[in-house]
Amino acid sequence: MKPERLAAIGADHAAYHMKEELKPFLKELGYPCLDFGTHSADAVDYPDIVFSVAKAVVTGQASCGIVLCGTGIGSAIVANKVPGARASLCHDTFSAKYARAHNDANVLAMGARVIGMGLAREIVREWLAGKFEGGRHSRRVGKIERLEEQLFTPEARVGSTLPPGAKDNEPQESQGG
Repeated sequence: MKPERLAAIGADHAAYHMKEELKPFLKELGYPCLDFGTHSADAVDYPDIVFSVAKAVVTGQASCGIVLCGTGIGSAIVANKVPGARASLCHDTFSAKYARAHNDANVLAMGARVIGMGLAREIVREWLAGKFEGGRHSRRVGKIERLEEQLFTPEARVGSTLPPGAKDNEPQESQGG
């Protein structure tokens, strides 16, 4: 059963401070967080963290995910490798709104070195408030899902595993800051 309003969040060292500032904001919006790291500003590899966030979303551990790195680009790329994740890189509120409305995005990627904290909050607010419009967009999202079905085995779609040597991060329940 998928929790209605539980956000998985994760960041690399470049976006650690943004993640920490977003957690209490998410709680204010009614989205408690599962924090998959990083838990300091020490250098880490973002693929490990982002994979864990995207996996939490597609397996139903969280209702949505937010991934952060320096530009957001790497985080979006990694999240979109997890079958069932539809990550959107957003650096403005217009993109955030339509990522949900037209693409039913379930993971938001942002770059801490690209946008400031005030804009990050507005993007998160808009993205979380967005609702999938369905209609012609359902057909397109369905095509994405069918491509995933053709390309990935059932084992790869649910409960995906990392390649040898990579680590899957465990979440920490966030108390909002």
